Amino acid sequence: MLQLSQKLMNRPIISLRTGTSVGTALMPIIDPNNLKIEAFYCTDRFDKKLQLLLLYQDIREVIPQGFLVNDHEVLAAPNDVVRLHGLMKLNFGLIGKPVVTISKNKVGKVNDFAVEIETMYIQKLYVGQSLLKNLSGGSLSVDRSQIYEITSRSIIINDLLREAPLKAAIPVN
Repeated sequence: MLQLSQKLMNRPIISLRTGTSVGTALMPIIDPNNLKIEAFYCTDRFDKKLQLLLLYQDIREVIPQGFLVNDHEVLAAPNDVVRLHGLMKLNFGLIGKPVVTISKNKVGKVNDFAVEIETMYIQKLYVGQSLLKNLSGGSLSVDRSQIYEITSRSIIINDLLREAPLKAAIPVN
């Protein structure tokens, strides 16, 4: 099931053992190489100043009330998760990142994304276009299969299809 990014941020982390909140998931840590959420920065309920990590594989289920985990012990200190040090240094974020086509046409900026809850892979990007390009002020949906490359500055997608003028069919006798 797909879930918008805003539904995954600032969510309570609920312990199955105690049935109470043990923290709050704040921002995702995204791997730009495969667009997967590897973990979430989170705060501890017992020490608000302490920043911890919630790894995606420790989330048992995503429910409307928040993230279900086994217990408080699944929250890890950032220094303890060595495999994520490189991703944390990158500080990669999708929201606000410019989107351009291979032929260098500006499309807009990412204003939201949808995540497959079971795998934590980002499946769709929602790109807000300028008012000149889209008078209705809506957004363009970009599937992950349309992404050509992700750089530190922008997301490059395959060229968009242009509608060709329709030609009336001439019957052949």
